[in-house]
Amino acid sequence: MDEQLESYITAHSDAEPDYLQRINRATHLRLINPRMLSGHLQGRFLSMLCRILQPKRILELGCYSGYSALCMAEALPEDGELHSIEIDDELEDFIRENLASVSFGKKVKLHIGDALEVIKKLEPSFDLAFIDADKRQYSEYYELILPKLRPGGIILADNTLWDGKVAVPAADKDQQTKSLQNFNEFVAKDERVEKIILPLRDGLTIIRKK
Repeated sequence: MDEQLESYITAHSDAEPDYLQRINRATHLRLINPRMLSGHLQGRFLSMLCRILQPKRILELGCYSGYSALCMAEALPEDGELHSIEIDDELEDFIRENLASVSFGKKVKLHIGDALEVIKKLEPSFDLAFIDADKRQYSEYYELILPKLRPGGIILADNTLWDGKVAVPAADKDQQTKSLQNFNEFVAKDERVEKIILPLRDGLTIIRKK
């Protein structure tokens, strides 16, 4: 999507809330890879989808600065909860600072550690899962999450177009692209689920458990 068209879309969608603007700015000032932030357009999509689906339990893999977690937590009921897993312990203080900046941040339960290990310890069942962590492990995440997802539950997998690299042969040493290609192929053939890839930002796959 070119910059002009994206600007038009964001101008004609709900505005980015003030608290998210602050987190967005702080992320760009304080963290090394601010492009990892979900951002205005995807953030409003996550919030809208949660308002439509009305999940009570959400699982997020890859918290980063807490932006996407709060976008989803906005729409949770008072007794709802979102379990967010982040492997980088150096981000913990920054994440907790951002979560504490709004009242519904208390609905987010932050786990610092390897998602492959943390997921095993979490009780089912989840209504929604958002995968935005190590691209090389998407297939492993998927297989761990699916049994913990209720029938009719949704998995959102981010970055599944990977700047268009998934559509062409990957370089020998490009393990991230190869892993995403393998993940996309596996999900496409998985009869346990329904799925569609949206060209939102860097690709977002919506997967519904049958």
